[in-house]
Formats: sequence, structure tokens, C-alpha cells
Amino acid sequence: MTALLNIGLIGFGRMGQGHAQNLAARVRGATLFAVAEPVQELRDLAQSQFAPQHVVASVDDMIALPGLDAVLISTPTSLHCESIVAAASYGKPIFTEKPLGLTLEDCRASVDAAAHAGVPMQVGFMRRFDSGYAEAQRRIAAGEIGTPVMFKGIGRDGQCPRPHFADPKKSGGLIFDMGIHDIDLARFLMGDEVTKVSAMATLMTCPDLAPYGDVDNAVINLSFAGGAVGNIETSRSAFYGFDVRHEVVGTDGMIAVGSYQQMPLVIQRNRGGVITGQASQWDRFSPAYIAQLEHFIDCVRNGKTPSVTGVDGLAASRICVAATLAQHSGRTVELAELE
Repeated sequence: MTALLNIGLIGFGRMGQGHAQNLAARVRGATLFAVAEPVQELRDLAQSQFAPQHVVASVDDMIALPGLDAVLISTPTSLHCESIVAAASYGKPIFTEKPLGLTLEDCRASVDAAAHAGVPMQVGFMRRFDSGYAEAQRRIAAGEIGTPVMFKGIGRDGQCPRPHFADPKKSGGLIFDMGIHDIDLARFLMGDEVTKVSAMATLMTCPDLAPYGDVDNAVINLSFAGGAVGNIETSRSAFYGFDVRHEVVGTDGMIAVGSYQQMPLVIQRNRGGVITGQASQWDRFSPAYIAQLEHFIDCVRNGKTPSVTGVDGLAASRICVAATLAQHSGRTVELAELE
């Protein structure tokens, strides 16, 4: 292994470009060694912007490169599983964006592939590496608010997605694509597993999604094994800016991350193109994106297991699948039904 970890990036779309910028200039201990991207225009962009040693069209060509130490998967969701399986077959450590696959079967296959190959796999739940959420989890686990009894999550995106990107056949739908971050935080902060879910959804602000059968706002209710309850709001209607907030209420207190403290009234609007909130997840979680990759690099170098693994990715995906089923069926879904 070289002085810097040689990382190959699979997928050079919007998310991949953000990771490339971090690897090229911000992340310690690694370098952007190679990019695999099927679209010629994006390959040319990768070469002109970052000049990695290798820019190739296929995953197979990249993972066979001599000198490649690990891979970072940032393809569309529908391609995650096959990229994970391919990287695992070459014994390459894997960092993958969420989720592990488009279906629960794909997610299980991804976990099994990494486990069979004996390679570490970290899932991109970057919020766990945000200083506020990490500290909240530490304090909750230390018992500072007593026993957690209620979870509240708000995850709002600042713009409608491109319809072909949001197509559930490619993304899994709103809950799977966006809500999975909040669902992972529910497990992370509550320290407990979800046993059943219900959900409601609507399409009111992103009409271009209608032909694809997706929605722009959803509410998910959670029941935890220990008796606690939770609620998650997932929205594409925060045109005032990217907005993520969470609370945990315990028997002896409450912890909030990203809250408005005790301000009696808050108004955020998009007026004349000036967004008063944060523009994107990259603005809100920029340090966390860097921290999660540095954690992955440290784990690869020192033979450690990442703190967020494929098991976490699979658990969050199961909840998303159950919530999506609840959204479409209008009934409460037990997680045990998915076994």
C-alpha cells in the first residue's frame, strides 16, 4: 500500500463529483487514483478537473488496476449492488453511498458479498460523523436524558429532484432515497431497533414526478422494540433551503440537533432567488463528509471495522422498504413481515 491510499471512484455524477473534490483537496491520507464512469462527457470532466491517474469506462476495468487500494461507490442506487459485488470479488475495501441496493434482496447480497470476501464495507451515513449528532449520541448513550421515549426527525430538501433521477425504479422512491438518512439516525440516536412502521405521502410541489409515480412529501411513524415511538418528516418542499433537524425526548430531558433553540418565531423563505436557509447537504454536512472518508481510510489502513457497516445499511433499508410498503398499502407494516 502506498503512502496515500489509492481510491477509485465509481460514478462521477453530482454525488461523485463532491466526493472527488474532497479526495483531491480535503481528505487526509488518500488520493483520487481512478474514476470509472460510463458517460464520456463525465469522464472528460473528471480528467480535466482532477487528472486522476486513470479514467475508465467500466467498473471491471477500474477494480483490476494495479495499485488500487479501495473503492468509493457513488453510482445511481440501482447500480450499487453490482458495484459492491464486483469490488468485493477483487478483495477491495468498499465505501458505498446509501443504500446498498435498490431492493432488500440486493442489500442482503451486498452485505453477503463483502462478508464472504472478508473486506471492510462502510456505508455513507455521513450524519453520524457530524459533530452535533455524534455528541448527541454520546450523551444519550451516557444516560444524560434518561431513557429515550420519542424520536422526531425532519429532513427537507431545497429543490425538486430531476424526475428521471427520482424515478423509483432507479432511486427506490422518496423514503428510500431521502428518508434513509433520518431512519439511520433514528437507530443511531435511540439505540434501539424499529419493529413496525406506518406512512402517509403526497405529491403537491413537484408535479414532474407524477409520471414516475413518486411523491414529494412523506410522514413516517416508527415503533421501537423497547416501547419508544418516533416520527420522521421527509420533504422535497423546502424551497427556502436544505433543512435537517432531529430531537430525542427522554425520561429526564431532551436533546435537539439543528433546532432553532427557543426562538418564538422563525420564517425562512426563497425570495427573489435568495435562499435564507442552507443551499444543500454539502453545505450543512461538509465536515461530516470529510470525517467519514477519513474514518474509512483509517479503518482500511489499520484493519479496523468501520463504525457504520453494511449491517447498518441493511437495517435502515429494511425500515425504508417497510415504510414504502406502508405508504402504498395504507396499513401498518411489521418489520418481521420482510424476513
